[in-house]
Amino acid sequence: MGNELLENLGRLHTTELGVIRIKKNLSLNVENVIEWCKEKISLSNAEITRKGKNWYITIDNCIITVNAYSYTVITAHKVK
Repeated sequence: MGNELLENLGRLHTTELGVIRIKKNLSLNVENVIEWCKEKISLSNAEITRKGKNWYITIDNCIITVNAYSYTVITAHKVK
């Protein structure tokens, strides 16, 4: 599962608000949030599942949510 997402990593994007939300939720201090997400999603130990219209990627104690149709990174947060 998740091959479709991995094959379309180049299409991954987010909104300006998405960048702010992801940085805040994960306490990230990175210039390019999308590149950070791509790197995380590409890791061999990333757990990728699809529920309905979203992909959920669990990696390094965080969950990244990606819309399965538009490849928009909706949000990311730390695993509770």
